[in-house]
Amino acid sequence: MNERANSLAGIMTPAVLIDLDKVERNIKRLQDYADQHGLKVRPHIKTHKLPQIAAMQLKAGAVGVTCQKVSEAEAMVAATPEIRDVLITYNIIGAEKLDRLAALAKKVDLSVVADNETVIDGLRKRFVSEAKPLPVFVECNTGANRCGIATPEEAAILAETVAKSPGLTFAGLMTYPPPNGTANVQAFMVRAKALLEAKNIPVPAVTSGGTPSMMMAGEAPVTTEYRAGTYVYNDRSLVERGACGWDDCALTVLATVVSVPADNRAIIDAGSKTLTSDLLGLVGYGHVLNRPDISIDQLSEEHGRLSTLGPINLRVGDLIRIVPNHACVVTNMVDKVQVITGGHVLGAWHVCARGCIT
Repeated sequence: MNERANSLAGIMTPAVLIDLDKVERNIKRLQDYADQHGLKVRPHIKTHKLPQIAAMQLKAGAVGVTCQKVSEAEAMVAATPEIRDVLITYNIIGAEKLDRLAALAKKVDLSVVADNETVIDGLRKRFVSEAKPLPVFVECNTGANRCGIATPEEAAILAETVAKSPGLTFAGLMTYPPPNGTANVQAFMVRAKALLEAKNIPVPAVTSGGTPSMMMAGEAPVTTEYRAGTYVYNDRSLVERGACGWDDCALTVLATVVSVPADNRAIIDAGSKTLTSDLLGLVGYGHVLNRPDISIDQLSEEHGRLSTLGPINLRVGDLIRIVPNHACVVTNMVDKVQVITGGHVLGAWHVCARGCIT
């Protein structure tokens, strides 16, 4: 796709472009689905890390936001007055992080997760002297095999530990399932909920998440809240899974052809420091819009190699737009993104939570 002559020509490359029209459409799609199925939406801001887009999600009907790290939550809360409710979906360990967590809890309605007694003990010791107890979700493994308690029976035991811990309150059950894992979420959570209610421990909420299966979330009616992140931008991995189309991809990377050393090969100024090295089971490092014949088959730090079976038909100086494999990581690679609406460039937005990994 040669964009030499259009309005993008004045942008210094490589650059991350955000199409706000597509962002708005993606936000509405999930919110409408959730409203139809009686689900609360709590989007994960790790995908965009932008206060402007968090405000758009909240205005559309989200009940709060999800963050992955304490520093990410701090940055987003400081920059976004609309954020009043935050869930941090990560085991928080260490005195300094716990102190920062306690300070954050004084600014917003805050909740966290835990999947082991060590984390719960740390939270209890830090919050036992606070005026307001900290809500804690018990994280459950419903098939993704990352964090999470393995069985409903063990989840119920850990939830009882939370409920009996001074300084804490049991907020409910949380999971991050694999794609197409909705049936497992329903089975696991129904069983865990029944075990807890038999002990007179209410389960205020069941929060699940993940963009790939978000349009099946209603098939697990035990779920009360849904957390999706990548849906706001979408990416190549989601297109390949059938979760969206190329026209739903709001984040693209604008790159310049800097060399055409062979008829079937060209080099662009976007390498692993822009597109990332994430493959997610795919072949190649992104999709060149309007050029499905091109493969991005190799990345070094600052160079990307494009190849074709036939003539590549690109010239030095041409601009191309790439849908990356994984949009969330691309966001964290840049200080600013270029925002587009109606085909026109509005300007740059600072990525306020970039690098917030503690």
